[in-house]
Formats: sequence, C-alpha cells, structure tokens
Amino acid sequence: MTALFMATLDNQIVATALPTIVGEFGQMERFGWIGSAYLLATCAVMPLYGKLGDLFGRKYVMIAAVTIFTLGSIACGLAVSMNTLIAARVLQGLGGGGIMVSIFSINADLFEPHERARYQSYSSLVLMASGAVGPVLGGTMSDLFGWRSIFLINIPIGIAVLAGLFIFLPYRRPTRRPTIDYAGALLLAAAVTCVVLLGDGAELFGSLFSLGSLAIAALGVVCTTAWVLVERRAPEPIVPLTLFRNPTFSLMLVISLASGAVGIGMVNYFALYLQTTTGLTPSLAGMLFIMLTGGIVCGSLTAGRLISLSGRYKPFAIVSASLTVIALLIFTQIQPGTPLYLICAIMALHGIGIGFGQQVPIVAVQNIASRGDVGAATGAVTLSRMGGASIAISIYGAIIAAGLARGTTAIPGIADIEKLTPLVLSTLPEATRQLVAQSYTAAFLPLFLTAGGISLIALTAAISLKAARLPQKPAA
Repeated sequence: MTALFMATLDNQIVATALPTIVGEFGQMERFGWIGSAYLLATCAVMPLYGKLGDLFGRKYVMIAAVTIFTLGSIACGLAVSMNTLIAARVLQGLGGGGIMVSIFSINADLFEPHERARYQSYSSLVLMASGAVGPVLGGTMSDLFGWRSIFLINIPIGIAVLAGLFIFLPYRRPTRRPTIDYAGALLLAAAVTCVVLLGDGAELFGSLFSLGSLAIAALGVVCTTAWVLVERRAPEPIVPLTLFRNPTFSLMLVISLASGAVGIGMVNYFALYLQTTTGLTPSLAGMLFIMLTGGIVCGSLTAGRLISLSGRYKPFAIVSASLTVIALLIFTQIQPGTPLYLICAIMALHGIGIGFGQQVPIVAVQNIASRGDVGAATGAVTLSRMGGASIAISIYGAIIAAGLARGTTAIPGIADIEKLTPLVLSTLPEATRQLVAQSYTAAFLPLFLTAGGISLIALTAAISLKAARLPQKPAA
C-alpha cells in the first residue's frame, strides 16, 4: 500500500507545482507532457507487468517496478530542462504502471477470497487518499522547498518500500506459465502514442495537416490494424476481441475514455487555472482541491452503495456525465474576481459527478464478461481510462498554448507570460495581474468547452446503454 500510495500520489502531487516548473523552464506547449508522459508510459506497460507477474512471481516484478520508479524520481528531481523532465517522467511511468498492476495481484496471492474484499478496500482507500493529499502536499512542498522536492521525497520512501518487500513479501513460485502477448502490448502502446502525438500535432509539427502529423496519423492506423490482426490469433490476447460483440463493452470503453479525459486529465489544468486567474499560491490552490477530491470520494461511496442496493448502473452513468457537463459549462462563465466559495462549490459539483461514475465501467464489464475474460475486460477499462487522460492532457496543452499565443496582448512589464511563476505573479501590480488573469481566462474558455464536449459524448453513450441489472446475492 505504501508503494501504491507513492505511485498514485506522483500524478497528483505534481499538479499544483506545474505552474512553477513552467515558470522556470518556459515552453508552455510542453506543459501537458509532464503529466501525459507519465500516464502514457504507465498504460503502455500495464498489460506486460500483469503477465510478467504470472510468469516470474509478483515479488521480483514488484521490486523491479519500485526500483525503476525510484530511479525515475531521482532523474525528475535533477532535471535541467523541460525535455529532460519529460524523459524522466516516462521512466517514472514505466515503474508506476507495474506498481499499480502488481498490488491488486499481490492481494489475490496473499489472501483467501473471503478476506480479499477487505484488503482490496484498503487499497481503494489509498487511491482516494493520494488524490486528496497530493495537490495540497505538492503545493506546500513547492512553496517551502522548491518543486524538485516533490520528486526527491520518493527516494527515502522507495528505499523503505524496497526493504520491506525484500524482507516481508513471500515469494510464490508461479505454477502457471502464461503466454505473453508482447506484440499486442507493443502495438497497442504504439497506437495510443500516435493518438497522443497527433493531439499535440499543431505544436509539434506546426499544423494538424502537416507532413509530420499525417505521417503520425498513418502510423496510428497501421498499428491499430496490425493490433487487431495480432489479437485475433494470440492465445492469450491483451484484449479479447470477442468482448466487442457486446455493445455494452464498447460503450463502457467510450465512457471510461471520457472519464479519464475529464477526471484525470483536467487535474493539472485546474491547478494552472486557479493560480493564474485567482492569484493563489500553490499551497492555497492545493487546498481548493480538497473540494474536488472530497466530491469524488462522496460521489463514489454513495454510488457504490446505491448500485449494490439497486443492482442498476445505467442511471449513475447518466447522472455522472450530466453533472460533469453542467460543472464544465459553469466554469466557462467564471471571470477574474469570482468569489472563491463559488469556485469551491463548482469543483465539489465536478468531483461528485466524477465520483458517481467512477465504478460504473468496471462493474458493467465484469458483469458482461465471461469468467475467463474478467481480468482482460477490467484491464481494458483501466487502460482506456489512463489512455483517455494521456490523450486529453496533450490536447488541453495544445489548446492553452494556442490560446495564449493568439490572445495575449502586450502586457506592460511582461516579456513572456508563460514564464510567470505564482511567486513572480504575486509581486506584480494589481492592474498587471488582472491583465494576466484575463489572458488565461480567455485561453481556458475553449479548454472547458472541449472537456464539456467530451462529457457530452459520455452522456450520449450512457443513455445508449441497455438497462441491465446486476445479479443479486441470494437471501441468507
């Protein structure tokens, strides 16, 4: 659980420190890649780590993942430019994906079925705790010790986790030798990478219709086609194509993609938005995230209990997408000077919307999949959520960079608006801060509309679901 907390915290803790990092290195167009690179690497290796654990045992696979993550944290803390930081985040993600996959498999190895649910709930609480603590901790450490401290803090934690794994975690020699679908995993990772690069094509290649962008799009189509052909013949495919025969599975992948794009992908941008338009310090901006994560926890716990009682999940998917659309549309109306309590209320509403739909895709696909495909179906939903977040972060970053380049007028005393850290911003005259806030507000308007459009797609998919009912437990 300590390893899981470390890996999941890393995606949240960096959110409130990102404006400070961009202020030091510049290159606003690369802002999104700090989060996107980590998520992309994470979802690329998730299928492989699950199979490697089956092949070699969980203990040494988990130790390898924690080691890679810790080395990646050191590289992040020592980064000298935006490019080196992004490369280090990829290394972190290669370890973080293994930690997140391995922990749930280790629970299954260590505990009997009647005990397992209790320990899985502990792991779920760790996920929620990292989401609640991350932005606050990231902002506070960035203010007190500098942004590098949020990565270097992982070194002592990683060493303690490795020592604990070596001493306490038993080694279970696997009895089953699964066939690893390496080709399927690599082709799927390549296809997702192409989509992410295409989302940032305007910044990387100058235009979405440039030769570079078209080449990436063509490569993505080739990788996707090859992946389908490989999965048809693989003995143990990453995602069994038979699952797509049920329309509920396809619709749940759409909902999960949108959930990742809006629920995870927006976190970094909320932090930037709060610090540039309201003038909050990283630590105070982190405090506002308590409303968002508190809403997610309340919505998730409430929905989980109601789904168990009613056996129906479709209404919760509809409510989740509807609340998210409403919250994002309200965000388009916020202007500099809006009272903080109103922003807190909107963030809480957005969190409740995300929380209401958080469990729906996994519950739904596990209900429709055969016993042998439950693991693959669950993994596909998790991958689509992380992939949606990774793709959306790149798209959002391109939108913000284009908005600032297009809409920023000459602001007195500001040579480069992208290099304004929250600390520098707080020292500027009030009139200058207002002009900066207006520039960022205008740049964020198309981002909120884009996220709202993604949520509208999820709402359409939720309405299209069949009104299925989960199997109920027999009476005692």
